[in-house]
Amino acid sequence: MLDIFQTGFAGLTPGSVVMLVIGGALLYLGIAKKMEPLLLVPIGFAVILVNLPFGGLMETVVDGQVYDYYVIGGQPVGVLAKVFTFGLTWELIPVFIFLGLGAMTDFGPIIANPKTLLLGAGAQFGVFLALFLALLLGFSINEAASIGIIGGADGPTSIFLSNRLAPTFIGTIAVAAYTYMALVPIIQPPVIKLLTTKKERAIYMKPQLRPVSRTEKIVFPVMAAVIIILLVPLSAPLIGLFMLGNLLKESGVTERLAESAGGALINVLTILLGLSVGAFMSAQNFLRLDSLMVFGLGILAFAASTAFGILLAKLMNVFLKEKINPMIGAAGVSAVPMAARVVQKMGQQANPRNFLLMQAMGPNIAGVIGTATVAGIFLGALG
Repeated sequence: MLDIFQTGFAGLTPGSVVMLVIGGALLYLGIAKKMEPLLLVPIGFAVILVNLPFGGLMETVVDGQVYDYYVIGGQPVGVLAKVFTFGLTWELIPVFIFLGLGAMTDFGPIIANPKTLLLGAGAQFGVFLALFLALLLGFSINEAASIGIIGGADGPTSIFLSNRLAPTFIGTIAVAAYTYMALVPIIQPPVIKLLTTKKERAIYMKPQLRPVSRTEKIVFPVMAAVIIILLVPLSAPLIGLFMLGNLLKESGVTERLAESAGGALINVLTILLGLSVGAFMSAQNFLRLDSLMVFGLGILAFAASTAFGILLAKLMNVFLKEKINPMIGAAGVSAVPMAARVVQKMGQQANPRNFLLMQAMGPNIAGVIGTATVAGIFLGALG
């Protein structure tokens, strides 16, 4: 007869039960609601696995004492603890994900319409707003910077920065960043409607951007990498790999490498990333008041970044002869291409003639560059 005290049931706690429910909720969002399923499904399942007692998946040893959950600075023993250490603590996963993202990115909209770079920069104001609010709530400057970067809606960058500055919050920050990326269609529309009139949302923008030559597409990632890294040296891991991935795509002579980086490689890294992030979310690491505060500040940061992007677009319209639709400023966050799709949908609702997707992709891609650059600035100041 099976002795219940020899099974995992004996180790279940109220906290682990709560985390099992949270893991189930993430699976529901990923599978039933199709919200960022490529990440929320492995994250949700990993949350369930590490909160089943005695599995040892995240077992670590600190000064000879064994912990069944991951302890920062401990010796990894469990399988997922090793993946977490070598993938996230050593920063390999988020950095090489940027290589894959670069191979999937088209800089054409930015090159054709350079002023959209400003909208990607404007959206970063939400990052700094959340940083100051986190400081007011008692977080350290390093923790506040890591929380603020959630406003950029860039999961790999959030993980990269929090691993350097606030490793105890890496799981919470990563899940918050990816959850809010998945909730872009829910979070952004109310902010957009609050800050724009129907007339502004109906502003027509020509869908056809000027043709961009192959030479421009090859030169851009090289020049962007040189200029940005010279200005912000510690952005080199993210910006460098991002631009290399794009160069592999645009050079025309490395198709196999570009296909691997944007296909098989990023798929493998996405699985490992999801497992690593979810595995860190044990009840001991996640069910804390400060972790819940991170979630609250994260959504505020994301909403503020959306708002500042819109307001900057409206300010630009004061000086521009040919007006831009201020909604494309909302796409200045890094949630590619979800934010651009939201703008496209709302643009057509306001004016059926509008096709804003390509116009919004410029700020959207600029947001990726902007968030990685801000992360480099934070590392230079605080790391």
